[in-house]
Amino acid sequence: MHSFYKLVLATTTLVGAHSPRRHFRPINTSTDKVYTIQDLYVGDGFFDDWDFYTGSDPTGGNVIYQNKSAAQSKGLAYVNDSDYSTVLAVDSTSTVAAGGDRDSVRITSQNSYNGGLFVMDASKMPVGCSTWPSFWTVGPNWPYGGEIDIVEGINDQAKNQMTLHSGTNHTCTIDTDDSDEFTGSVLSSNCYSTETSDSGCSIMDNSSTSFAYGFNDAGGGVFALLWDNSTGMSMWHFARADIPDDLTAQVPTPSTWGTPSGFWSAKTCDITDNFYDQQMVIDTTICGNWAGGDAYSKSGCSGKCTDMVANATNYVDAKWVINYVAVYQ
Repeated sequence: MHSFYKLVLATTTLVGAHSPRRHFRPINTSTDKVYTIQDLYVGDGFFDDWDFYTGSDPTGGNVIYQNKSAAQSKGLAYVNDSDYSTVLAVDSTSTVAAGGDRDSVRITSQNSYNGGLFVMDASKMPVGCSTWPSFWTVGPNWPYGGEIDIVEGINDQAKNQMTLHSGTNHTCTIDTDDSDEFTGSVLSSNCYSTETSDSGCSIMDNSSTSFAYGFNDAGGGVFALLWDNSTGMSMWHFARADIPDDLTAQVPTPSTWGTPSGFWSAKTCDITDNFYDQQMVIDTTICGNWAGGDAYSKSGCSGKCTDMVANATNYVDAKWVINYVAVYQ
């Protein structure tokens, strides 16, 4: 089944174990840099190289993360037969008491990375009051191995929030003097998690199609992270109609993409020492220590966040529909 996508995966990826390296050498940053796919997660084989997390939610969310077998049998993790897209969903059919926990999915890539170009193409992302979807990477011994939030937001938030979290052993702040190097708006410039109540340093995308309903109404799009240890972290969002041709052709040239939505300069953040051995994570939690509490009451959503958990119909559209995830080197 899905033999076409198995063929694509076999012929365009370099599959195999990748040995983690504590210090990655800076990647080539010349304008003619040619990126090639190292890992392509797509179609029938999407779940082969991801682990399903089943522990308690570290953010205190009202979810029960399912293992692979349970998630697939409950229809929370599957590949569409029609277009080979991958769906990761929150349960929207079960009866759950107010303040209870609803089934959801969190997956982590088996491979870890120390740089490169990371791309997610999705046609839909989870939406709705109480939801907290994210596509991110995380290193060992959090926060000292670092965390990179590529896609994240809560409740009815309209724009994507991009964030770096670091430990305090090495310098990491947003270079606000380089504000012309990105189009987003700085929310906080200190990346040290322990000094910012774990909020890190964030940049809000200014595009109304970068998150939630606006993203879905635009037919989805692409999120990209260029992690270059010598220059910094750059993040872009492209609505479906604006995806660069070179990215569609799997020969991406980020130097031609224009100013990124977010940029964290290596001049003010020690990228190599703060971010290493990162694994990708895709998940959707509910409420928790950000989407719940004060943030929920200020969001315009009705009632209490924990009461919303009982409303199964609220989660009908709380799902990722992912066309592919790719890592280029």
